[in-house]
Amino acid sequence: MSNINAGFDPKHIEDLKAELKKTGKSFKIIPDEENSDEFVNFYFIGMYEGKEVIYDAALYTLRLHHASEVYEIAEHEAAKKFPNFNGISYEEDENGNMLPLTSEQEEVGWFITEMIMEMEEEETVKVQEFIDIDTHHDFGIGLDAAINVEYINDDVITKFIKEFNDDTLDLDDTMYAFQSEEEDIEGD
Repeated sequence: MSNINAGFDPKHIEDLKAELKKTGKSFKIIPDEENSDEFVNFYFIGMYEGKEVIYDAALYTLRLHHASEVYEIAEHEAAKKFPNFNGISYEEDENGNMLPLTSEQEEVGWFITEMIMEMEEEETVKVQEFIDIDTHHDFGIGLDAAINVEYINDDVITKFIKEFNDDTLDLDDTMYAFQSEEEDIEGD
């Protein structure tokens, strides 16, 4: 095997350890525009088959996982109903203002919205906490996980890593369905 995974390289592991020691944290956030209070991508050091390795982790809330699953199903249904559908892309004009959608894109958008509302109301999609390990990841070991917390912050990440590394992580196998949070659209 000529291309060795750098996440298993002791030099990279020692570099990350030194960086973590300076910050006093057990993880390093990977700068990503998708990082939010419901999703965080980060590196941490753990064990795999008796050796230290860097884990490239994506940790998200169960609510976000549910919303993603519901949206994916709604998009799939839209693709079946609208043969020309290949996703809705929002474009901006030179001033940064959103350009209006075509009438077909609007129709698809309404269809997707209605599908989402129906699936949420009927609780047809349910999700549970999970961890998915990818040992064929391009850097270290990939780890995707969804946990039932309101938001992802440093304390949640620290607790997750400690429990994962101590092999004490107890995933909730309860199936959950979520409703979209309605935004108040009230004028003053």
